[in-house]
Formats: sequence, structure tokens, C-alpha cells
Amino acid sequence: MELSQKFWQASIDDIKQGYTDEGTIFTCLLCGETIEKGIIYPHEDVFYEAEKYMQHHIIATHQSVFHYLNGLNKKMTGLTDHQSHILRLFYEGKTDQEIKEELEIGSATTIRHHRFALKEKERQAKTFLTMMELLKDQDQKVDAFVPIHKTATMVDDRYNITHTEEQQLLEKYFPHGIDKELVRFPKREKQKIVVLRAITKLLDESKQYTEKELNAIIQPVYEDYVQIRRYLIEYGFMSRKDDGSAYWVKK
Repeated sequence: MELSQKFWQASIDDIKQGYTDEGTIFTCLLCGETIEKGIIYPHEDVFYEAEKYMQHHIIATHQSVFHYLNGLNKKMTGLTDHQSHILRLFYEGKTDQEIKEELEIGSATTIRHHRFALKEKERQAKTFLTMMELLKDQDQKVDAFVPIHKTATMVDDRYNITHTEEQQLLEKYFPHGIDKELVRFPKREKQKIVVLRAITKLLDESKQYTEKELNAIIQPVYEDYVQIRRYLIEYGFMSRKDDGSAYWVKK
């Protein structure tokens, strides 16, 4: 499951409820679904105003915010599969004895130990979040990192690039502008991502391209358009149909 930039930018309170109020609409932070205000939404003979309907959407589509978050991968939650399972049982109101029987483990004392370990993780998370907030305040004047595109196929150090670094690389590889010829395709991973991100900006996110149409956009930028097209797919900037009949920018 992929999380949007809106999710990462949202407050903890907004994440807990699963949606944000954006003036004329409510947006689900879990899937991007939008509900327009001022409209009554019918569902199974029940009529909902917009916010109630968004709350209904989260239950119907995601079961709950907790279940959605608990279903994310370990890299997102920092939890082992076993911890995620136990946490879900805690959330569902199971007693220590019921959890012991369901998991077929040790004793109720073992379950209490897990409760303590999760509380300890909560305290550590609060400490870390506070430190990061203080660091953010301290670094207001420091160049910020370029946001990672949410469809990235693998997130690692290659994405640690500031806006200043990105601008310097764009000037190096596109000296006449990003809609002009690329001087060469870089070998370093970080630089590849900067170049591919720039090329993606030449594309219309709302449009599906044939292979011929996509090639026609890429070729004036770089003669080996096949290589660029392949990397756009590989790095998660674009997707395509299995038969190659359509290509589009991933959102």
C-alpha cells in the first residue's frame, strides 16, 4: 500500500480520523477518495451529509484507520508481524486470556509483557517525534529535501537530495532547460532520479500515451528514448499496460 504526500503532511489528529477538511471537500488520507461538501449522499436507504459519508467510506473501504495502518509493511510501522497481530487483538478488545488462546503462546504473563513492550515503543516514538519537531524548528533555514514521489519502487539514500542539489543537477544536465536536450544520461542513481523526475514533468498526468506518442516526447530530450522509457517504468514514475499499448504517469 502506498501513502500519499497528503498523508505524510497531515497532523496526527487528521491521520487518526483518516481524512482532511480541504474547504470544499473532505479527502481520505488512506486512498485519496474525495467527498464534496454540500451534497447529501444516499447509501442503502440511509442519507449522509458529506463528513458522515466520509466516515462511512473509511469503515466500508478500510475497516478502520487502525486496521489500515496496522496492515502497512514493517518499514512503515516498525512492527514485526507478531507485534502487528497482537496490537490488532488489543485494538479489538480481546482479553489477555483470549489472546493467549488465539495465538497459542505461553501464558497471560507473556501477553502482559507484550503490552509493556508496546508501551515502551510508544514512549520511544513520542521522544523521537519530539526530537524531530525540534530538529525541524532548528533547520528552518536549512535547504529542504525534495519530496519522494509516492510511487517510487524502492526508497533509499538515492532520494536524499535537497532542492538546491536538484537545481544544480538540472542546470548541469539540462543547460538549456528541461524541455531541451539532455547532455547525457547520468550513471549515479541520485542523478538519474533527478533527470527522470524532470522528464516526467513534460508529461500530462491526466493522459494515456501510446508508445509512439511517448517516444515523440522523449526523443527530442534524449536520443536513446527506449532507455528513458524503461527507466521511467522501473523507477515508478510511469506505468503501462502489459501489452505496451498505453503509458501513463503514476500518481
